[in-house]
Amino acid sequence: MSTTFNSSPVQAAAPVFTDWNDTTSRLWGEHPIRLAHSLDRSPLFSMDALAELIDTYPRSHYALIETGGLKDKRLWREGDKGDLTGAEVIEAIREGRMWLNLRNVEKVDQRYKAILDQVFGELGSRIPGFDAPLRSGGILISSPSAQVYYHADLPGQCLWQLVGRKRVYVYPNKVPFVSERQLEDIALFDMELDVPYEPWYDEHAMVLDLKPGEMLSWPLNAPHRVENLDCLNVSLTVSYSTEMIRRAMSVNMANAILRHRFGFKAPERALSGPTFMAKKVLQRVMRNAGWIKKARADKRPITFTLERKVEAPATENTSIAA
Repeated sequence: MSTTFNSSPVQAAAPVFTDWNDTTSRLWGEHPIRLAHSLDRSPLFSMDALAELIDTYPRSHYALIETGGLKDKRLWREGDKGDLTGAEVIEAIREGRMWLNLRNVEKVDQRYKAILDQVFGELGSRIPGFDAPLRSGGILISSPSAQVYYHADLPGQCLWQLVGRKRVYVYPNKVPFVSERQLEDIALFDMELDVPYEPWYDEHAMVLDLKPGEMLSWPLNAPHRVENLDCLNVSLTVSYSTEMIRRAMSVNMANAILRHRFGFKAPERALSGPTFMAKKVLQRVMRNAGWIKKARADKRPITFTLERKVEAPATENTSIAA
């Protein structure tokens, strides 16, 4: 399916960040930060607007995941929304234990691109030298008591809470919580969840609760996990890459290719110089190779499809609430 764009006119918006100060500028990217924002008041994140968005969302741009409960055995299944309407999908999420990630929303609907542009315009004006020309957003709709397991991301990340409440655990971005080899495998297999987790890690986590109108940013590659509280959640996830983040991602991919394809251990992680340039070319040439696509597909099989509920026929002894 080809990507379609919504080009509806965009109205001028109020500032996104509502409690930014000089300390925030110094801490951004170096320490977890919780800030107030205004995006939860945007009509683009109302349930009606989200249902309409889901109705026509390209299959290639969403992921539907079933997870275990907060105290249940780990469960991770990827599925398809089938022929359900957007409103029906949201209701299925409300009643289940799933999350729907509408990835790359800025490519699907220009109104959401305008929001991202405003966010990064404000960041660029408040953080000296900050420039992230590559950025993307995903709208995450998730069930009460659903969770996102321990994982790490390669780009810069921040999470914006719009509906409901969630608890976020942020861990140090260093060994033993995450290793360079694990980051390389994330780049190759596109599976952020392939990072081992031990319960004692929680003793070293920063734990922050988010409510609508709050956002959280954290240092690059810092592992994290998320627990929804007892309510439907809607969040905006934002990824971005500065020049140095892009270079680190190229090295991660190249090192993983060298290790998995050629059996070569590549401990060097220089972000400049001849070796870096060679790795940049290598990953650019090979990142879409057939064996890489197959390895990624094998890790993410589609194993379920949402189905429309069929109401049982009423009988003489059945009372139906109005």
